[in-house]
Amino acid sequence: MRNGTQQSRHHRRNLIAFALLLALALVAARPGRTQTDAGRAAPHAGKAAGAADPPLIDLAGYRQLLAKYRGKALVVNFWATWCEPCRDEYPMIVELAKEFKPQGVSVVGVDMDDESDMNLVRRFIARTQPPFPNYRQKPGIDLDAFYDGVNPEWKGTMPQTIFYRRDGQIVGFFLGTRSQPVFEQAFRATLGPAASGVESGHGGAQ
Repeated sequence: MRNGTQQSRHHRRNLIAFALLLALALVAARPGRTQTDAGRAAPHAGKAAGAADPPLIDLAGYRQLLAKYRGKALVVNFWATWCEPCRDEYPMIVELAKEFKPQGVSVVGVDMDDESDMNLVRRFIARTQPPFPNYRQKPGIDLDAFYDGVNPEWKGTMPQTIFYRRDGQIVGFFLGTRSQPVFEQAFRATLGPAASGVESGHGGAQ
């Protein structure tokens, strides 16, 4: 009888000890997990809170933008989230913008999405992290007039990229996307007349 009682007490002590160890393990693990989750969430929350939507732009605003960059080599990329070639090309534009910035080439993006697609625009910009400013077409503008005022040969083909020299003259433009080596040549062409002669052409999304 005594042996049975001692075994029962011993069994209870083992259960209590196991329960205490389990509780300590859970308490020790919980702060680490919470801290990791918070550490991962904080940067995204900060970006979302501090992010601003691209300023709206119409044809008059675009011309003011060109005047602002007069004296600098400039590349303007027109894109939209609904345009698959644009989405594929944009990371390359981001990469080239970083590569050519030390040489004096500025890059500007112009988003052609509708107001209803703004959540997609925000996510796209947050994902690609462009190191250059982006603008967005002003809702309700006459798009045909906008296309013609920006480039008379542009009828809405996307993407479109225009290359400007420091004097504000257009070196060339791409209607549709091109390979990275061709883009690199076009970026260099903005730096001086000796490198001019960028080919333009059609292709891409309408």
